[in-house]
Amino acid sequence: MKRFALFVLSSLLFLNVFAANTIVTNINELEQANKNAKPGDTIILKNGEWHNVTFKLNAKGIKSSPIVFKAETKGKVIISGKSKLLLGGNYLIIDGLYFTNGYSGEDAAIKFSINKNEIANDCRVTNTVINDFNNPKRLDENYWIALYGKNNRIDHCTFLNKKNIGVLLAVILEDDRSRANFHSIDHNYFGFRTPLASNGGEMIRVGVSEHCEFNSNTKIEDNYFEKCDGETEIISIKSCKNIVRNNLFKECQGAVVLRHGNYNTIANNVFLGNGKKGTGGVRVINKGHLIVNNFFFKCKGVDFRSPLSIMNGVPNSPANRYVGVSDAIIANNSFYDCTPISFCEGRSEERSLQPKNVQFINNLFFTKTDTTIYHIYDNIGGIQISNNIVSKEINKKFINGFANGVIEIEQMGNVSIPKPLAKGTFNVSDSIKNMITVALKKPFNLTTGYMAYGNYKEVLENAYTNCGASWLKNTKNKENVVTVNCKNTEEIENAIEKYKNSTLIINLTNNKYSFLRSISLKENVAFKTNVKSSINFESQNQLMNIFQIKGGFNLSLNNLNLNLTSLNAKTFIASDTSGSCNHSNFIMQHCTFSNYNGTFFFASKSSLLDSIIVNNCELSKGEGVIFNLYEEDDKKGYYNVEKMKISKSTITSHKGPLLAILRSGKDESTLGPLVEIKDNKFKQMEAGNLPLILLNGVQQSFIKNNVFDNCNASTKIIEYKDEVRAAHVLSKNILEHSGIVIKNEYVVDK
Repeated sequence: MKRFALFVLSSLLFLNVFAANTIVTNINELEQANKNAKPGDTIILKNGEWHNVTFKLNAKGIKSSPIVFKAETKGKVIISGKSKLLLGGNYLIIDGLYFTNGYSGEDAAIKFSINKNEIANDCRVTNTVINDFNNPKRLDENYWIALYGKNNRIDHCTFLNKKNIGVLLAVILEDDRSRANFHSIDHNYFGFRTPLASNGGEMIRVGVSEHCEFNSNTKIEDNYFEKCDGETEIISIKSCKNIVRNNLFKECQGAVVLRHGNYNTIANNVFLGNGKKGTGGVRVINKGHLIVNNFFFKCKGVDFRSPLSIMNGVPNSPANRYVGVSDAIIANNSFYDCTPISFCEGRSEERSLQPKNVQFINNLFFTKTDTTIYHIYDNIGGIQISNNIVSKEINKKFINGFANGVIEIEQMGNVSIPKPLAKGTFNVSDSIKNMITVALKKPFNLTTGYMAYGNYKEVLENAYTNCGASWLKNTKNKENVVTVNCKNTEEIENAIEKYKNSTLIINLTNNKYSFLRSISLKENVAFKTNVKSSINFESQNQLMNIFQIKGGFNLSLNNLNLNLTSLNAKTFIASDTSGSCNHSNFIMQHCTFSNYNGTFFFASKSSLLDSIIVNNCELSKGEGVIFNLYEEDDKKGYYNVEKMKISKSTITSHKGPLLAILRSGKDESTLGPLVEIKDNKFKQMEAGNLPLILLNGVQQSFIKNNVFDNCNASTKIIEYKDEVRAAHVLSKNILEHSGIVIKNEYVVDK
């Protein structure tokens, strides 16, 4: 035995002595270095841009002597164009790469598999950044990271600005080689995923519904998630025995969702909603979960995005549908100034199975802004509720298991944390207590509420100082603003072509502009004028549109008075037709438009705007749909705008609908669109058999303080259509000699 130990030691020393450093400058040299690599070797990628490359690394290191592939200088090896990294070896370390200005097509940008026969085990990707590495079209799906194999690690990486559809990081459980994998996803920064307007916007997904009964044993811990708003699921767990621990979720519109699978642990996480609409916490489905010692601060999500939602299930559900909640422990969590939690969330004719054998114990609730602590949507007899304390400022009757108590507050920076109460009741077995001790990585303490001492500061300090690639600097490019006077359309076109990568302000100095062709806006453009009289826009031949907003850019109209009598165009403004992954915005303020015949704004299929804002404008004597956002008819939950707002505006003597907006299908993964129509005056508008305002599938709407005067008198002025639950508020509108409102169960009159 001693001889064998000496042999192993001498072998390791031999490997280390003869470990080589190899510098490679191109993909061919890298492939050769990978082929020749021995345990302990380091392959150094020369600084520079590696464009349109596919890395295939399948060298074989050993535990004590991994093979390292690293950038000459971290962040200076730039992976661009159509590129990807495929790993199929053992004990490899990838260090310091920067993926940007490119995309990877249908494959993942980093994939722990080369083919079905070569998958990676015991490999690590660290200090690496993927930033805006998106397929050009928003609905062309792919992952950024696909984790196969076992015992792989993603750490100290930064992931920014994923815009196209597809999970950012997916843990794959296709076969036994990738199950019970014990991967670690730790100390990473996940940031700034804008609403996707469809399903498929998760940051991390562990498993898929077909593999949901297999153990993954993946750890997601010590990460920082900031403004991850892609869809309702930030982390989607679809497998068993995973741990989500010690993570910071800051201002994320969504939740950690235990969608499928059993015996998962959610512990010691901090959810800083900071009052942002849609910020959630944890959604519970299936059995055997531990949700313990988490802190929720000003989380303002509702329904599925509630700070905590315990779902109803489907009776006799297959594993990939909605298995009922059972055998769960939800304990020692604290909620400060949050929206209500939900018991039996999603209750419907299909989801009619109530939770059972759920222990909801020792949780704290402090609030001054919302007098409702919980919503109950079905029978909660299967939930054992005890020793949950509510701040005494809420003076109302609670169900058994909730009671008022004196809760002291500890201030940590701008965050207020309820101090845990010294005594709690935890009437469960020693084995459950031991499970919780393991989940917390510290001895379990019989208190009520979140044990902030030590944990809160550790989570924040780790997030702010130890997450992500340390070499990436958060520097913002200074905005370049240029103002150009234009007296004709040729000068407008020349200015747009000349001042690329700028915010261009075009000052209209003439009173007539003739358009020979459509103008494509490939930068941020704002139109304004100092001309006091109306400005005439005209065209000799019929054009498809006058302006088209390309993906990723914004159009602003300010203080314009336009007469469009002689304008011959099907659409005045259209969004990008390419299906770009980049979002746009449109805003018009203090503008007057008259005599336009055509669609004023048309949202092309698969385009997406973050916002359309109309404020203090006047439209008169026009004909056609003013805002047409009705192209997403494929029943997948897609839509064209996140926020549609019309306020303090007047529309008179118009023939045609004001707004038609569609989000078709029954998908429940998105928050939008949001429609606000407030403080407007609509007079003598006629749309024939169509409603003036058609909201089909809109998730949230507020139609308030509007006057409808002689509008669509013989038919509908507003019609709501919904296939899934929505939230509509109709308030203080005046209807004079106008048509009717077609409401549904989701419309609330206030």
